[in-house]
Amino acid sequence: MRDTAEGWEHWRLTRHDFEPAPRLSPAEWRLLSPRKRTLHDLHRAATHANLPLLQTPMTKAVTKLLHGRVMTNALKHKPSTRAGVMVTGGGYQGKTETGCEILATFEDTWRELHHHLNPDAVPGARDLHVPVAYVQTPVTAKPKSLCKAILNFYGAPLNPRMDLPDLIRGVATSLHEHGTKALVLDDITRLRMHRADDQDTLDLIRAFMSMHVTLVLIGVDIPGSGLLREGRHDPRTGQVIFPSSRQAKLHGLEATQTERRFDLVELDRFRYDTEPQITAWIQHMAGIEDQLRLLDAHRGMLTDGRMPEYLFQRTNGVIGLLERLIEDGCQEAMDGGTESLNEALLDRITINLARADDRDADAGEIPPVPAASPASQRPTAGKAKRRKARNTVFDDRGPVAGAGA
Repeated sequence: MRDTAEGWEHWRLTRHDFEPAPRLSPAEWRLLSPRKRTLHDLHRAATHANLPLLQTPMTKAVTKLLHGRVMTNALKHKPSTRAGVMVTGGGYQGKTETGCEILATFEDTWRELHHHLNPDAVPGARDLHVPVAYVQTPVTAKPKSLCKAILNFYGAPLNPRMDLPDLIRGVATSLHEHGTKALVLDDITRLRMHRADDQDTLDLIRAFMSMHVTLVLIGVDIPGSGLLREGRHDPRTGQVIFPSSRQAKLHGLEATQTERRFDLVELDRFRYDTEPQITAWIQHMAGIEDQLRLLDAHRGMLTDGRMPEYLFQRTNGVIGLLERLIEDGCQEAMDGGTESLNEALLDRITINLARADDRDADAGEIPPVPAASPASQRPTAGKAKRRKARNTVFDDRGPVAGAGA
């Protein structure tokens, strides 16, 4: 759970600790004792359930903007309002994991830069250093509930009698005393602009920008959610500019005359219309293929023939759906003894997101799942395009952390 300081710290320090199963040929696997064979199969299943976050053309754009913005703001000493970042995209497209990986990489760099000490700590004190705070927006958000969610991240004491100004003071104090440079508010599109409480919550979020912290808002289809309807897009800077808040003053933290600015970046799904898009998709399939530990896996298992088109048709280029299909397909291949992925096997896999209880379907957090079509109706790409894409050297198989450092 990353929504507490202890949970975030544990995840940040251990996020790259998992060791995938060693590669074994069918002959080597059969030489194992029954117990070691069972343990190796369990390790293979864990490997398929923990595929690493691979760099894509879409995550490169998010990495460049988000890491650069947070680092630049963290180095500022003047009392100006810090520009924020909005990360948008469809459901199951990896926005949260990409954003958290980028910010964890920033925190690694920031801690090393300051010898793992809070550079703003009071002399003689030993304040807990928390460069990044991760908070999930409450489903029915109100200004008080959002403040409490932030304070719960730090483990700050809460009194039932605390009113909104007291909670805001507590948030400002926690951000400052813990040396927080980036505040992540995930699932921000759970806010509904037709509700007065949600409008007040958005105004409170804008007020947080005066607390010398970079706000990172992550949500599904932010442009279509209504959150930006009061803002305007500045074509000169590419930023979304908000007017000053019209709500009541928030205990001295009301909006100033400084315009509130956010950079909006989209983490889009893969596309399959042009040659560069097809190449990017096949390169990503090659990266996933390299991580699989099926005994009869072979080079080109996911990239040769019609497999790239088939996988795109089944997932519509959505990373989360692809991960679910590959994970369940690998388990089916292991259970049935096939030990390889093909269209016939994957046709038996149904991607079911109905039990995604932690996601708000009304906020667009659950995408539509394409239905499997008969083989005769599946799309095909030109042989020359597929051949060129397969022959392209794939150099970006590393996790997002490598790009953000």
